Amino acid sequence: MRGRSHRAGGPGGTSERTCQMSEQREAATSTGPLIVVGVDGSDPGRAALAWAAEEALLRDASLQVLYAYPSPSLVGVNPPAEYFAAIESEARQLLEDQIEQVPVVAKVGHVTERVVAEPAGAALVEASAGADLLVVGRRGHGGFAELLLGSVSNQCVHHAHCPVVVVRDGTSQSHG
Repeated sequence: MRGRSHRAGGPGGTSERTCQMSEQREAATSTGPLIVVGVDGSDPGRAALAWAAEEALLRDASLQVLYAYPSPSLVGVNPPAEYFAAIESEARQLLEDQIEQVPVVAKVGHVTERVVAEPAGAALVEASAGADLLVVGRRGHGGFAELLLGSVSNQCVHHAHCPVVVVRDGTSQSHG
């Protein structure tokens, strides 16, 4: 069974977050362990997704694939409502494309796709409250390529509510 859960955090998205967290906790309780993985379209994001999917198979866990994008309203711009729909549609497409690029995801029993309009670090930390494991890539699209740990993964390591795995790009998916 493969489920999809797309929710935008655009205008009014804050009120949905509490409901989403309750749903996450219920899903984790009713279906066993929950692994949340953050993706961003980067190679490290794909590596994190592959690692998380392999781990979900080993643990017989549900997998939630989360893509967070910065909403224009978060940066002081207030475009028309149609703009938010277009941005969310592009975000969903990026998420779906990334999942298709990692074939092992199709083997996981229950996969939920989640798109939110909020900063990635905050969205992942929030999602970790209902998870048994949070998986992120070492770094994504940040401008400081020399950093060993990106700002989002750093935020997750320090503030998540569950254990965090930071996957380096090219890390073997072997769990042996």
